Amino acid sequence: MVQFLFDWANFTMDLNFSPAIAEQANRSVAPWSEEPHAKCVEWLERAVGPIVAKASEYADGHVVPPHRHSRAQMIYALSGVVTVAMPGERWMVPPDHALWVPAGTQHSVTASGHVSMRSIYVKPGAVADLPIRGRVVELTGLMRSLMLEAVTLPQCYEPTSRAGLVMALILEEIPRLPVRPLGLPFPADPRMAALCHRFLEAPTPRANIDDWADGLAMSRRTFTRAFRRETGLSLSEWRQQACLFAALPRLAGGESVTSVALDLGYDSSSAFSTMFKRMTGATPGRYLREATSLNAG
Repeated sequence: MVQFLFDWANFTMDLNFSPAIAEQANRSVAPWSEEPHAKCVEWLERAVGPIVAKASEYADGHVVPPHRHSRAQMIYALSGVVTVAMPGERWMVPPDHALWVPAGTQHSVTASGHVSMRSIYVKPGAVADLPIRGRVVELTGLMRSLMLEAVTLPQCYEPTSRAGLVMALILEEIPRLPVRPLGLPFPADPRMAALCHRFLEAPTPRANIDDWADGLAMSRRTFTRAFRRETGLSLSEWRQQACLFAALPRLAGGESVTSVALDLGYDSSSAFSTMFKRMTGATPGRYLREATSLNAG
């Protein structure tokens, strides 16, 4: 863990940034996608203050290799879909959502479609009640605006300055954001994990639990208990989240709701829409419109 020179209470450097100096400070480190990855991590570990922000642009298929840093990270994708792999689980970050990556957690990032990403990095202990596990949250209008504003602010700021107040409000808002089930935990048992990976190659809500149990030479009851113990989810819940994982990049790419629903094995687009809204808080039609609008912008 890197020892930082300042904490929130004592960060009182007397820096009176002129607009020109502030602009230079903001440009001093390029977005993560534009410079060697190690330098980006090095910049982050040198940063002072409880929270800093960064903008990144990624082409379709771009992969940020596995890495970790001493600050927690909140990832917001303005466009495209971001998939983040952490040990034993995957998370998907569609537009209007963000992923919380706990401090010190190894993770990699994969872009689907052109991804315009904004990240904030939070020093451990900067505020009480920060999440200790990975989670996808739905961004409020306020939080979206705050994250967009954060990347325009100087990296060095006083707590009582406008930049400091914006960052402080971000810290207050993080624990209030509604959690959405967009994570996909994988079993530690290699045989179960293999079944899950095969399912992801052709996800469908009609997968039969008895077939899964038979494939592992288990009774239905034993398999059901073991799967929940390994993943924290029932197989039905896991299948729904896996289908959602398959649907989001396609919707973000502009495919129709009906086409995606039928390809995934749903009897109708309305059945798919019901599942989608229950899990994301929005209808797939609304999601498609917002994703298309963001990609066009």
